[in-house]
Amino acid sequence: MTSSQRLPASLTPLDVALNALLNGLEPVAPVELALTQALGCIAAEMPMLAAHPPHDVAATDGFALRADDLVGASSYSPVELTSSPAWVEAGEAMPGGCDCVVDADSVDASGPSVQVMAEAVPGQGVRRAGSDLAADSVVAAPGRRILPRDLLIARAAGLKALRVRRPRLRIVNIPGAGLTADLIAESGRSAGAEVTSVEAAGRDAASTASALGDGGCDLLIVVGGSGVGRNDAALLALAERGKVIAHGIALQPGRTSGVGRIGKTPVVVLPGAPDQALAAWWTLALPALDRLSARRPRKAIGLPLARKIASSAGLAEIVLLERRNDGWATLASGELSLGAIARAEAWLVVPGGSEGFAAGTTVDAYMLKE
Repeated sequence: MTSSQRLPASLTPLDVALNALLNGLEPVAPVELALTQALGCIAAEMPMLAAHPPHDVAATDGFALRADDLVGASSYSPVELTSSPAWVEAGEAMPGGCDCVVDADSVDASGPSVQVMAEAVPGQGVRRAGSDLAADSVVAAPGRRILPRDLLIARAAGLKALRVRRPRLRIVNIPGAGLTADLIAESGRSAGAEVTSVEAAGRDAASTASALGDGGCDLLIVVGGSGVGRNDAALLALAERGKVIAHGIALQPGRTSGVGRIGKTPVVVLPGAPDQALAAWWTLALPALDRLSARRPRKAIGLPLARKIASSAGLAEIVLLERRNDGWATLASGELSLGAIARAEAWLVVPGGSEGFAAGTTVDAYMLKE
């Protein structure tokens, strides 16, 4: 394999490449992970939770009483109790027959009898049974990303582990693309994948083919070596180990990206430049990862464009956006600087069959910052 890899005369449309990549791809089996490991993963089937708290508890420190016994109580006309009330600390179960908690300043126990100098209403200072978690609720709906607040719910419910889908993502870094490979690895972890990274011994096809491995992952990403330079051989290595479905995607940036398979494992070859790799990651690799994790469709935010976006017909073009005055302002289009990537709040893809969008057009963009 000494010949250089070449791009075809015509580029593969983005949607065609994506459909081929996703063809036959099924969600991975759920696994049970400890709560801290489940953070950021995609929820699978969740058990129904019991009501929490399971019974009425005190929400504040004070005396547990019955509101009906305190009608008309005031500092001028205190209500005298026939027995000493129970003191409760926040979080303790409410005594039977009590439906409110009165703070210590409203109760005078210095004399021969206890007097209450303020009225109360049922439920005052009380956290009702099921007020935090209703019976039969779940920690997170299947297909949703596990967030820190979900772990709060899980711990409150007494759970030690959660069932999630965590695809295994293997990243092969071609020497010279380390900066970009780190970016993709971190992006994969943020998307809920279990990420392992290896670096090929060299940029040649044999070294790259050796680094591709023999499986053991659900999605394989190769970073670098996708161009047509003398030392670019990632697609030649993929052809040796498996099948190249498309090399040369009608995507700007990222036109030297490629997709294929090794056995049943989908493979995405990303260019080594950060902006080109991100474009292919967002439009090819991330949809595959979402399919593997059974993630719900990502939500896009629709806002009007502050200015016109022009695009070259025949190329799907990535546009970076930020919010200004309740609209989308364009930061970069087609060529994405590191500064624009750092500032961007969202991205959208202008379809290859479109020449862009007029100012004022409402467009749906995918958020980059939560």
